Amino acid sequence: MDTDHNDRLFRLPFKLPTFHGIRTFGVYLSGIFYALGFWVFLDAVLYSKYSNASDVHVTFIDWIPFLCSTFGMLIVNSIEKNRLLQGALNSEGGSSFGDVDSNMAWQARSVLFCGFALLAGGLSGSIVVLIIKFLVKDYTSYPTVGMGVNNVLGNIFILLSCVVLWIAQNMEDEYSYSLTL
Repeated sequence: MDTDHNDRLFRLPFKLPTFHGIRTFGVYLSGIFYALGFWVFLDAVLYSKYSNASDVHVTFIDWIPFLCSTFGMLIVNSIEKNRLLQGALNSEGGSSFGDVDSNMAWQARSVLFCGFALLAGGLSGSIVVLIIKFLVKDYTSYPTVGMGVNNVLGNIFILLSCVVLWIAQNMEDEYSYSLTL
């Protein structure tokens, strides 16, 4: 008898994913979300250029929220989590104002805030474009209002991509410890 088959509970081998596998899955899932967001928005752009019979078309105004969300995602995921936590406590346990580590942490937090502001501005900007360009002017037939809806969906997918990539990049291995004295 083969011992590999006797000490398994299930007929098919079932293994829990490793830390590296979960991190890789998160990065791939983030890429899928970004690709979906880009494709949904690009679909609206191509529809507007080649198949749209109405007076409303995708212009540069529609691109601005998408570009803001993309730049926000790049900025947010360029910041390392360790940079945000630097200088939080010094060796005595008190706050350390004025040293290099706390200045680096303050700069990282400021840049991270700007990245999140770009993400939020991109999403809210796409909603504003949908409302002002399509709904207020009474373009409520589906193919026309679909361009605005695709703009909002594209920005939502980019926001999801950013969140998933941030979590995947900043997951800590169960064997890595952050020691602070």
